Amino acid sequence: MSGRTLRRQGVETATKLLDAGVEIFGERGYHAARVDDVVQAAGVSHGTFYLYFANKEELFAALAQRSSSDLATLAVAFAAIDPSDRTAIRGWLAEFWRLSDEHGVVIRAWAEGTVGDRRLKALGAQALAEVTAQLQIAIEQTPGRPSASAALRATALLALVERTASMHHDTSGTRPDDTVLDTLATLVHRAFLSSPV
Repeated sequence: MSGRTLRRQGVETATKLLDAGVEIFGERGYHAARVDDVVQAAGVSHGTFYLYFANKEELFAALAQRSSSDLATLAVAFAAIDPSDRTAIRGWLAEFWRLSDEHGVVIRAWAEGTVGDRRLKALGAQALAEVTAQLQIAIEQTPGRPSASAALRATALLALVERTASMHHDTSGTRPDDTVLDTLATLVHRAFLSSPV
């Protein structure tokens, strides 16, 4: 989209193309997806696609930027949570999983290294580093925990939350229910955000 300012209708069309991209990349994978598939799913012409994106790589880059921005915002929200507030932790986990569903195609492509573009790989690494850094800030605020291990604990926390969401979705095809969220919120609180006994 090359940084140009779009009017309302342009924003709607670009969003339609991005949403179609998520659908097609999710169904076919990054390498097998084609612009033809995206325009068909979006219900627009090839000419319209090329008004917004030069190719599928640029479409994926826009999806990656959107994912990175949303994940960074979510990470900042975690750092602001009161570590003793399990309800807030649970709410954050629910939002994390909602974004994991929404951005799963991009996140999986980053994790699997299926995108060969160095710029996109760097964006994925940057997004991961930002999320981990914000989790580390929250963990460092926990009294009685050594700050030397905060970076490792932040990485473990992110891995736990991401893999739990991914495995639950892969096995059940649904978002985690209340029992899963309650259990994980308690685990995150006790293992990462409360003072050791």
